[in-house]
Amino acid sequence: MPEDLKGKKENLLNSGRFTTVLTKMRHLQRGDAALSKTTGSPTSKLIEKHQGERTLFKKFSKMNWPLDIRPLNKSLVDDLKWKKTDAIQEKRRSFLQEFCKRYSGVSHPQSHLFHMVSRIYVEDKHKILYCEVPKAGCSNWKRILMVLNGLASSAHNISHDAVHYGKHLKKLDSFDLKGIYTRLNTYTKAVFVRDPMERLVSAFRDKFEHPNSYYHPIFGKAIIKKYRPNACAEELNNGSGVKFKEFVHYLLDSHRPVGMDIHWEKVNKLCYPCLINYDFIGKFETLEEDANYFLQMIGAPKELKFPNFKDRHSSDERTNAQVVRQYLKDLTRTERQLIYDFYYLDYLMFNYTTPFL
Repeated sequence: MPEDLKGKKENLLNSGRFTTVLTKMRHLQRGDAALSKTTGSPTSKLIEKHQGERTLFKKFSKMNWPLDIRPLNKSLVDDLKWKKTDAIQEKRRSFLQEFCKRYSGVSHPQSHLFHMVSRIYVEDKHKILYCEVPKAGCSNWKRILMVLNGLASSAHNISHDAVHYGKHLKKLDSFDLKGIYTRLNTYTKAVFVRDPMERLVSAFRDKFEHPNSYYHPIFGKAIIKKYRPNACAEELNNGSGVKFKEFVHYLLDSHRPVGMDIHWEKVNKLCYPCLINYDFIGKFETLEEDANYFLQMIGAPKELKFPNFKDRHSSDERTNAQVVRQYLKDLTRTERQLIYDFYYLDYLMFNYTTPFL
């Protein structure tokens, strides 16, 4: 549930676990740095294109990190109905900024620049940077970006495949260093997030409870092989029918048989919100209201509204708190706590309340 609907809120910033969380974040970022040094990765190839690692980091270190948070330009918002939405937005920005200030370990990025911005989509006409968080309204956001870019007349006419597999939208890592720096410092940066437990269940339902030619053979087969005792040959062969408990065992396993995926990766590792200070923080729980306020703020056409249709599996009930509780019933209390610990930084940064454990 969003923070504005809660009467009582745990003050996470002042909790005794804050120091532990910051230590975890340092370890995570060091891990990112080590990962980025692997040879033959797409990141290293991109860096070679820009005069080598030494030149990149020389320029990179001169940039002030984290990027300063700026006052939002609200000159185009002329409707008083957005007053409450605006107040909530400022609270979210202040909360995240305060969290990041208390984490004094970030003086400069420890991950490669191109990796840091690889999930950020660019819309140059309205000067928008949107960091994609899967299972938090990203399909419809990409439809909106296509309309703003003049690539489509309506968000309702764009297919799922065109959104996710077309080459219509640019990502920030496709620009040179100057292009990246300029946009980071001058464009309006937006991220939309979702309660981590709800997002996880939504990802599981989407990828494992419906036929899927990628997730079943790649993830499903590996998960069943490692976490299902006495699996039959058919299960091992097609990878279908993964249970939520098995999926959770995979998620929490430090020796996963197959790597992480953006649909359940932590937001702090997708969008780096303590290094890239986002000007706008939307939440899935108030998605339409937040999105339409943002569209008015950036001067989008008046007739453009954020679509509220379900991108896929439209007959399924949307994943909500009640649905999540049904999935959590299959887990032990320890397993539920470990999921919470896994996403703890996301809960903390975006001021989500502790889930039902």
